[in-house]
Amino acid sequence: MQPANIPYFERPLFFFEQARFRKALAEGAKPPLEIFKDAIGGADNQMAERFREGEDVRTLVHERALFIDCLLHYAWHQYDWPAGISLLAVGGYGRGELHPHSDIDLLILTRDGSAPDTVDNIERLVAFLWDLGLDIGHSVRTIDHCLELAAEDITVATNLMECRTVVGDDGLRAQLAERITPDKLWPAEEFFTAKYAEQRERHSKQQAAEYILEPNIKNAPGGLRDIQTIGWVAKRYFKVRTLKQLQGKGFFTEEEFAILQSGEDFLWRVRYGLHLLAGRPEERLLFDYQRELAKQFGYVDSDTQLAVEQFMHNYYRIVMALRELNDVLLQFLDEAILQRGKRQSVTPINERFQLRDNTIEVTQTRVFVEQPSALLEIFVLMAENPEIEGVRAATIRLIREQRHLIDDRFREDPRNAELFMQLLRSPRGLSTQLSRMTRYGILGRYLPEFGRVTGQMQHDLFHIYTVDAHTLQVVRNMRSFRSPEAWQVHPIAAEILSRLRKPELLYIAGLYHDIAKGRGGDHSKLGVIDADAFCRRHQLPARDRRLVCWLVEKHLLMSQVSQKQDITDPDVVHEFAQTCGDREHLDYLYALTVADINATNPELWNSWRASLMRQLYQATRRALRRGLENPIDREEIIEETRAQARNMLRAMGLPMASVENIWAQMGDDYFVRESADNITWHTAAIHQLHSNGDKREQSDTLVLTRNSGPGEHDGATEVFVYTPDRANVFAAVVTGLDMLNLNIHDARLYNSASGYTLDTFYVLDESGQPLLDEPHRLEQIRNTLQQELALVEDYSKVIQRRTPRRLKMFELESRAHLSTDSGDHYSTLEITCADRPGLLARIARIFIAHDLRLHNAKISTLGERVEDIFHITDATGQPLLDEAANRELEEAICRELDAHQVRHQQQ
Repeated sequence: MQPANIPYFERPLFFFEQARFRKALAEGAKPPLEIFKDAIGGADNQMAERFREGEDVRTLVHERALFIDCLLHYAWHQYDWPAGISLLAVGGYGRGELHPHSDIDLLILTRDGSAPDTVDNIERLVAFLWDLGLDIGHSVRTIDHCLELAAEDITVATNLMECRTVVGDDGLRAQLAERITPDKLWPAEEFFTAKYAEQRERHSKQQAAEYILEPNIKNAPGGLRDIQTIGWVAKRYFKVRTLKQLQGKGFFTEEEFAILQSGEDFLWRVRYGLHLLAGRPEERLLFDYQRELAKQFGYVDSDTQLAVEQFMHNYYRIVMALRELNDVLLQFLDEAILQRGKRQSVTPINERFQLRDNTIEVTQTRVFVEQPSALLEIFVLMAENPEIEGVRAATIRLIREQRHLIDDRFREDPRNAELFMQLLRSPRGLSTQLSRMTRYGILGRYLPEFGRVTGQMQHDLFHIYTVDAHTLQVVRNMRSFRSPEAWQVHPIAAEILSRLRKPELLYIAGLYHDIAKGRGGDHSKLGVIDADAFCRRHQLPARDRRLVCWLVEKHLLMSQVSQKQDITDPDVVHEFAQTCGDREHLDYLYALTVADINATNPELWNSWRASLMRQLYQATRRALRRGLENPIDREEIIEETRAQARNMLRAMGLPMASVENIWAQMGDDYFVRESADNITWHTAAIHQLHSNGDKREQSDTLVLTRNSGPGEHDGATEVFVYTPDRANVFAAVVTGLDMLNLNIHDARLYNSASGYTLDTFYVLDESGQPLLDEPHRLEQIRNTLQQELALVEDYSKVIQRRTPRRLKMFELESRAHLSTDSGDHYSTLEITCADRPGLLARIARIFIAHDLRLHNAKISTLGERVEDIFHITDATGQPLLDEAANRELEEAICRELDAHQVRHQQQ
């Protein structure tokens, strides 16, 4: 910024013709408001075009502030002002920084209380600025009032530090500045403590992660506010106005200052473009803006990465570097400000490291040069000594300067391999140290394959973190299974971790399960190569190596089986148990899967998924205990289930003749897949329906609802429909549930010999949570489905709901695959497509149009896409065996679903 006392007509704003502007105001041919608006519109257009052409963003940001200075100058002089009043810029505007839609924070500073006519002019000025469309934030205060507020609020004090006079008496600002110096208000120690606490709170609100799906470029870790925090604290401590004045004074190195400047340039450019795209002061890098900015900045899709993924990869790497630098500089300031003059205790750890109070440091500056293994040793020491709270700033700098010593020779050194394994076996602090190693650039150098996925994202709603952040979260989740709280939240995982033979093998599998993402091909198989190399380099026994590689290759299996296959089918469980082979493999795989799902997206893990995983784990453990060569007989399951249900029904007083008559209409699948409790519930209701049929309306249809308690289907609301079998029943039910904003997560469909269909749907609300136990809500479900089923004979209605913003950002080509295994009585249709409201109702109508019968459905929603499996037959109940006709059906389904997606994109 130019100094404020340079006359406006001498300031270099070539895009704003001030002489012409002043002439227009003097002539009065147009209202002043219109003249000002014309100037703003012209400046906005001209600067936006310059940005798109690639002009330096710093020039644009500072020139915009300068342009607003000019406008405020002319607006101010439309009114008469007494002596002792001035207009000050504060906050970011006070630093001379304005993005297209940044707030323009103003302080009208007066020496004493304002006279009535002055108050009137202030109100008229502010109203005029608002009418111009400027985002004005203003306050009117005396110097004493400013000091009073600044003493109470660190934010006010920070804003006043950066104030400057736009127009009016600059002596007022000088008096204010004199009274807010560190020796009079907010001493450096208190200021640092308050700003550091402010940063921690801000990071916490942003999930303490740089790597969230739609990051806040201003407030997230590594964002613009972190850069500003460094500046505020450093400038107050060193008593300078700009960070550049600190060059050569030991606060930062030339390389660090370059990182700070280039990082700010990048984030400013992203923010500038974001404001232009959004048309408002948007700070969140939302999906739709990510794509547009990637295009504007020249990124192009490649064979392995989308343009938007390349752009965000670059973004994440930059904010990670800024987060690292923020750590270093704030630690430096902590030592310089809070620990200055204090007596410090120094405790030797070994010949390389010592404790200074509670932070670790090297004993001499050449430690890492002379013994490179110390680059790993320091993290092992911190993991094994919980009293160590952090690393001294000078030592962090040495780590960053010497990390290039981690090369192939370093990685092949058995001493370093042993140190890394020692870290993995440490009883506490593992995830903290792995995160610290990542931030300081050590982990990505020691494991180059990990370095390649640092900052790598996947542009979808399923994976909300970059690969490296997700991986570290997986390990963090695994470690959390050892905590007392885990016995309540993840009891099976907690029990498993308490008895694992070698927990470090689980952590290695966690580090490598996604290591091959972004290379093209099956990352599970490619990851095995890297995992095997790691195990060999770290001299793991062959048994352990095979287990780790198996876990990496199979890490998706348990999730896929539990969510996509019928886990009540003994054959499904038997096949999965055969893959596991023994209890040890099952235990490791369960712990890895639970940690993985919880680290992929916090919204994915709910009581429903937990229930599916628990069912599969327990059923597989029973199968393994029996012995794979002697799986439990299907007839034995049926008889055992019927006996349990028969006892419960007898206790309820139901006549056994009626029970047996109802059951005689049911197929074996019903008794294999349903629990005795469900069968009892259904049978009692069906008996009651037919016993009182002549006394009830709609006596041929029964709809039951209940919230599942602890047990087989814990975590979902069950909706049971018993109605005469007609072609449109499934379409009517899924449409009715969709109208109620309920998501179907599983469906079990049976036909009885008496011509009725028995359908059970397991539903959750829109956020993936069970419904509250509210009788009126369950009654609403029953009434809605009764109404829809009453129209089933000529059913044609498909619900239309608006598509959520996030889903609109993803276009996914629909895929359908139809297959029939030898001996099956039905064909399996797998559909993968974009998730949209009313999707199941649309699929049901496709079945109607092609005269298909639906026998079972497995519904799975993964972020922005669904992967659903349907078991279908033709109208006569036969599987679909005509391959040509099947291909035509697949193509027809895809065309219809893609058209459905396009219609929702346009809503």
